[in-house]
Amino acid sequence: MDNTILRIWHVWASKEKADAFHDLFEEVIGTKIRAQHIDGFQDIQLVRRDVDGDVEFLIIMRFDSIDAIKAFAGDNYENAIVPEKARAVLGHWDASALIFRRVAIIAQ
Repeated sequence: MDNTILRIWHVWASKEKADAFHDLFEEVIGTKIRAQHIDGFQDIQLVRRDVDGDVEFLIIMRFDSIDAIKAFAGDNYENAIVPEKARAVLGHWDASALIFRRVAIIAQ
């Protein structure tokens, strides 16, 4: 069985600020996370969709274990981590992340 753990977090931005968050994510946030060289960190993805006049983003991080997530987020690893620069462009965000264990992959 695959032991991958997903940490999924929802954030929202206005349509006017959505591209600014996207750019911040790629240029700053993703770079800082990769630079930490967290043992057990696999990758981070950003996905988006338009919803009710705003833009919803999902930040999906993949880790090898809960300990790897704790190395990233601390003992309260479900708590949201919202950098100040992100707070400036986001409208709102979930206070906590969702943690899932991947149990199956179906591929061609």
